[in-house]
Amino acid sequence: MTYSNGVDGTVPELKLRVEDSENGDYVKLRGRSDEEEEGSSAESSGFSIGSVTSVWFWVKLISLVVCLVSLAFVIIKWIGPFLIEKELIPFINWVRNTFSIPVLGLLLFASVALFPSILLPSSPSMWMAGLTFGYGKGFLLILSAASIGVTLPFLIGHLFLHKMQEWLKKYPKKAAILRAAGEGTWFHQFQAVTLIRVSPFPYIIYNYCALATGVHYGPYILGSLVGMVPEIFVSIYTGIMLRTLAVASDTRHTLSVVEIVVNVLGFCVTASATIVCTIYAKKKLSAMQSEDVETLQNPIL
Repeated sequence: MTYSNGVDGTVPELKLRVEDSENGDYVKLRGRSDEEEEGSSAESSGFSIGSVTSVWFWVKLISLVVCLVSLAFVIIKWIGPFLIEKELIPFINWVRNTFSIPVLGLLLFASVALFPSILLPSSPSMWMAGLTFGYGKGFLLILSAASIGVTLPFLIGHLFLHKMQEWLKKYPKKAAILRAAGEGTWFHQFQAVTLIRVSPFPYIIYNYCALATGVHYGPYILGSLVGMVPEIFVSIYTGIMLRTLAVASDTRHTLSVVEIVVNVLGFCVTASATIVCTIYAKKKLSAMQSEDVETLQNPIL
């Protein structure tokens, strides 16, 4: 029931409730404001909205999984065999018939060493190194060539040092992570360079920008080689997988269950390790960037 006193407006509604207790019956008067009523209605509506959102999330997730599985099936069933038979096998046969193993190794070494300097990707050459030489020799070939591939842009960067520094000042947010690699001790620089190499940051661009950040060559080259190890193993494994599929398709040989399981598990482990390393590197770089920002805002006197 409501009452009006003519001055202050309407008195909040009073509800009468009779309850029992061990000490006897008693009467409790409780006022319920409009805000409480709105809150209760909002809670009920929020619950329903949350339920709908949760259902919609699962619907989208299941739809995404179905689409990915369908796409993978189409690639494995039709697109993959077509590309292997029409493109990959003729290319591998042409390379083997045209170049000897030593000449091919020299060409792959030169491409991995020189392509980064002219802003070209060297991943196809790494795949070919894995396809031709396997893990051991392929890893040594790629690593030794990559040491030259990251050194040449570092040295060439002296010619464009002033322009690189202006670019870093023009885009301070994008360059914050790069600047973090040029600060601190030798080990700090080594750690930052390693994380930049593992992260999805374009390494071809960093090769030329590294000198402008003030990083020294020692931590730069060592951090670069250590950070490129996951990429090298992924590239070699990709080449070995391509060779396995090409041989199986060329000889009309069906892969056994053991071969399929080993290849699938190897791919999953390689992909998972790469993803984990990339996520860790991004988080670590973000933490280092935050520390640098705090240091600049609160300098030690």
